[in-house]
This record gives sequence, structure tokens and C-alpha cells, in this order.
Amino acid sequence: MIIRKINEFRGKFSQLQKGDAFVGNLVLRPGEEFIPVDIINRGIIVFPPLSAQLLSRSKIFQAEILGGFMVEDTFVAYKNKDIMRNMPRFAGHTQVVCKRDRKHLGLGLSRWDSLESLQSLAAMETLPFPFVVQPFVPNARDIRVVIIEDYCEAYEKINPYSFRKNLAHGGTAHKIKLTPELDSFCRRVMARGEFPYAILDILVDESDRLYLSEITLTGGLTGSRLGQEEFRKRKKSINNAYASSLGKSHL
Repeated sequence: MIIRKINEFRGKFSQLQKGDAFVGNLVLRPGEEFIPVDIINRGIIVFPPLSAQLLSRSKIFQAEILGGFMVEDTFVAYKNKDIMRNMPRFAGHTQVVCKRDRKHLGLGLSRWDSLESLQSLAAMETLPFPFVVQPFVPNARDIRVVIIEDYCEAYEKINPYSFRKNLAHGGTAHKIKLTPELDSFCRRVMARGEFPYAILDILVDESDRLYLSEITLTGGLTGSRLGQEEFRKRKKSINNAYASSLGKSHL
């Protein structure tokens, strides 16, 4: 059985057997966290891969699984003790960045003078856990990379008025060359997370070191030459090809 629509997947979930597949966007509602575990236990196939889909929707998952590609000393704070435990490591850092989970367009991003300042707010229980904490990288460039099928491009997001470079916050996009180093870095991230295609945000520090900021299977492409509609068409093409390959393997 190959299912393509999420409503059909939910309706037939209990009937699925090992080797059956869901091809498409696996939308999980609050309380449905059991679904990925059951999918794995029963040997149900998901495409794009389950790991990529879960990583795509959670900054927490990304920091835990892809943290090796991120700014050094990145950690996830699940409770106040996690912040306190990391105080010694952050003694050499001045400003820090807090990323709230499942917030997009820079709306969950905040900057603090120190980890101590962030801890003071968290201690008052006004900041909901969990969230990602990273050292702030001054003067970093923010590069968006789009990789899908045989297409790839990169453009820089620039905003002189805010550390948030999002185009939704007044930033502008400027096309840049996708260097072999940048391309290789992005593909290593994608391989680790099992992304068949991706939209990646990469930070480049003053020494030209590359750091993963975020990766997703979908996202804003206002500054892209490819555009959102063409990106959707290519995603559909990839999903259709995968579903067809499953159908042939079952013959």
C-alpha cells in the first residue's frame, strides 16, 4: 500500500503493515508523537525520510542531531539546570542567541548580552522550555542555499538594521556563487539528516568558517531565482519518482 495524502494515512494507520509507505508531508498534530515510533517499529516506509521530516520541523532536533555542524558550544536547554551547567563554557562568550522551537521567520529568535541574562529571564519562568542556545557570531554573513534535484543556488540575506537577516524583517537578497566548499558542507549536512532536497541557512564568520543555522524541507524562497512554485513542482517530481520506484519493487 502506497499512501500519498495525510488524511488517508490517518484513516488507514492501524491497517498499515511492514513495507507499506507514506510519500508526502507527514503532518503531526500535538499528541501524535507516538506515530514516528510506531512507524519505525512496524517497518512502514516514509518519504521524505522520517529523520529529515522530524528535523525539518524542530530546531531542538536539529541542535541535537546536527549540532556538530553548528556554532561551537550550541546546546539545548530543557530546564534551568542546563543553562547553569553551561555557564563555565560560555565564560568566553559575550552575547548569546536563543532560538525557540518551531518558531519561524525569526519570530522565536532573541539576542542576550550574556548567558546570565538569559538565565535570569528563564528563572522567572517567562521563557518556555525547551530552546536552543548558541554563542552570537558577530558580523556573520547569512547565506541561504537551495538544493533540489540537479538545481542548486545560493544567495545572501542582508539587513543592516537588525541581526535578524530574514527577508520578512526587511532584509534583502543578493545572489552569490555557490562555492565548492559551501556546496560540500551543505551536502554533508543533508546526508547526515537524510534530506533528499533542502533549504539551508548557513552562517559564515569573519574567518570564513561555515556553520549550519537551520535546514528544512520547505521554507521561504522570496530571494530565490527558482521560486516557490518551481520548488514545489520539483518536490512533487521527486516524490512521484520515489512512489513509482516502490510500486515497481512490489511487482
